[in-house]
Amino acid sequence: MQNVLPLLLAMIAAIVMLKTVADRMKIAYPILIVTAGLLISFIPGLPVIRVNPDFIFFLFLPPLLFDAAWSISFKEMKKWYRIISSFAFLVVFFTAFTVAVVANHFIPGFSLALGFLLGGIVSPPDAVSTGAITKFVRVPHATATILEGESLLNDASSLIIFRFALVAVGTGQFIWQQAAMTFLWMVIGGVIIGVGLGWLFVQIHRRLPIDAPSAISLSLIEPYFMYWLAEQVHSSGVLAVVSGGLFMSTRRLLYLNSTSRIRGYSVWESFVFILNGLVFLIIGLELPDIVEGLRSKGIPLHTAIGYGVLITVVLVLARMISAYTAMVATLIFRPSMAPRVSSRRRRWLLPIVLGWTGMRGVVSLAAALAIPVSLSDGSAFPYRNLIMFITFIVILLTLVVQGLTLPVLIRRAKVFEDFMDEPADIARRKLRVGLQQHTHRFLQDKYDHDLHGQDGLQKILEHWEEKVKASNDDGINKKTTPLFLEMLESQRKYLSDLNKDDGIDEEIIRWQLYQIDLEEERLKML
Repeated sequence: MQNVLPLLLAMIAAIVMLKTVADRMKIAYPILIVTAGLLISFIPGLPVIRVNPDFIFFLFLPPLLFDAAWSISFKEMKKWYRIISSFAFLVVFFTAFTVAVVANHFIPGFSLALGFLLGGIVSPPDAVSTGAITKFVRVPHATATILEGESLLNDASSLIIFRFALVAVGTGQFIWQQAAMTFLWMVIGGVIIGVGLGWLFVQIHRRLPIDAPSAISLSLIEPYFMYWLAEQVHSSGVLAVVSGGLFMSTRRLLYLNSTSRIRGYSVWESFVFILNGLVFLIIGLELPDIVEGLRSKGIPLHTAIGYGVLITVVLVLARMISAYTAMVATLIFRPSMAPRVSSRRRRWLLPIVLGWTGMRGVVSLAAALAIPVSLSDGSAFPYRNLIMFITFIVILLTLVVQGLTLPVLIRRAKVFEDFMDEPADIARRKLRVGLQQHTHRFLQDKYDHDLHGQDGLQKILEHWEEKVKASNDDGINKKTTPLFLEMLESQRKYLSDLNKDDGIDEEIIRWQLYQIDLEEERLKML
């Protein structure tokens, strides 16, 4: 432990520095981190970090999935649920099947069960990588939501495939009827447990006198508890965390105060950032052992690299084929939902761009690391090192090649120019105008009926009438402070009602709610 701790601290410091360099270079930080992980593995004398495969999912996945579910807009997910569901489930199954067939045909001794295991590992695109890369180019909000929603749900479908494939490899048999019933229980049981525990945690937050540090600490263990309980009853821990996170996210204003929301955002952002970086670096540190394992099995390194390139090409083609299939199906069965573009060329280039967004990342790494070293009979797990090496090659190629070229492809293809959203600064300005008008009506009503003659309130009212920021807080006193807090709560209610409109971007609503939280915290310090 004494040898590993300095390395762990150095890894965290390296992650922070690489993130800074990536921001200066205007490239996605996962690209630099995964490359650094590869380079670090060649440094002689470094202690080997080995994480128990049984704990990989439990350590990394619950908080990463919970944070993703917390960040995404459930309203937008419902709006685009058809295409999100098709990409998260049908496309993942098609991709895993394609990988299984190709691996079985081209890799000597690779069974279909091992192929499905590999397919389950590498089939889900990574939300963190996609989000980090697309932030450097403008994409429509609907496209971003589809990519985020797909990445959130396809983790569950791919890991279900992974679990069934592990059983098939270990037992040598696969019973379809039993698998179907198990699949239904994993899905239904995971959702029920996640929503049930989410409701329970909401009640705990609301009914117990919990301060901000306690609330944040509790939020850090909630995803672990959801995942653990679901796995204990053999349902999907991933779906439990996702469904529980979505349930709690939509009720954040009911059980978290402004202090908890502001501080929790910073804590979770840092926590998830470190987890993502550590996973990328850990696989780099294990690469020498993986390569040595390949050599011990008589698999040349160049051959293994060729397998990795082959599987990467299969993944990209499978995603593009799926995108074209979805486009054709939409044009035939739901033409009203088809993208409105100015030219036929842009319409048929769109699936290529969407197909190029399938960067792999943390979930694939965690799944590969979670492959057991040995089977239940004590024999070595077949092709474990090869599967892990192929996974690393897939992640490296998709992150570096697709990640560096995707912004250029989006700008050159110009496929999103016909349905770009209103610029965020304009949308925020319009939202602030509506909020100011609502606040003025609220204060005018209070002034006329309850607090007529209060000089402090009159100053605040004049401030909102002029729609400018007051330069001092002289108007705030013991009598007007409760009113000011009530006004902020009224603004939250107004924004929550406004968010029910499908035409309003929830990200803008959340940004304005965050500003209100900051204003409330400023008021508490006066």
